Amino acid sequence: MNPPAWDRDRLLAWMADNGLTQTTHDHPAVFRVEEGLELKAAMPGAHTKNLFLKDKKGRLWLISARQDTVIDLKRAPNTIGSDKLSFGNEGLLYETLGLTPGSVTAFGLINDADRRVTFVLDKALWDADLVNFHPLTNTATTAIGQDDFRRFLSLLGREPIVVDFSTLS
Repeated sequence: MNPPAWDRDRLLAWMADNGLTQTTHDHPAVFRVEEGLELKAAMPGAHTKNLFLKDKKGRLWLISARQDTVIDLKRAPNTIGSDKLSFGNEGLLYETLGLTPGSVTAFGLINDADRRVTFVLDKALWDADLVNFHPLTNTATTAIGQDDFRRFLSLLGREPIVVDFSTLS
C-alpha cells in the first residue's frame, strides 16, 4: 500500500502556510484515551477520542468527541443517518485517512481526498475554545483553537455533522 499523501510534518507545515495557529507537544505513543490521561492533564483544552467506523451499507464514518463523552453506537445511527455501525478495519483506516490504530484523528481528513469518510463531531468539541488531536501520529498532540479548527475543516471543504452525544445516553 502506498504511504499517505500527508504526514505530521507536511500537515503542520500546511497549517502554518494557511495561518492556522497550533501548538504540538511530543510524548510517548498513546494508543487509548486512558493511557494519556496524565499527559493530557498538563495540556489545556478539550481532549478527544476518535472512532473510525463503517456501517452495514459500507459507508465510512469518523466520530470525534471529547474524551469523556459516552458514544452509544446502538443509538448513533438514528442521529447521524447511518446504518448499524461497527469499527472499520486497519486497512480501510490507512487507505482512507492515512492513519494507523491509535492515531485516529480529525486531522486525518486531510488524507481523505475522495471524501469517503463522513465526519461527525461531538457538540462538546464544537463548543470548546481549544481542541487537541493527534497530528496524524500518536506520539504527539496538537492543540488548535476552535476558530482555526473550523478553518481547517473549511479549507478541506468539510462540514461536520455536529451531534450532542450527551442527549443520546
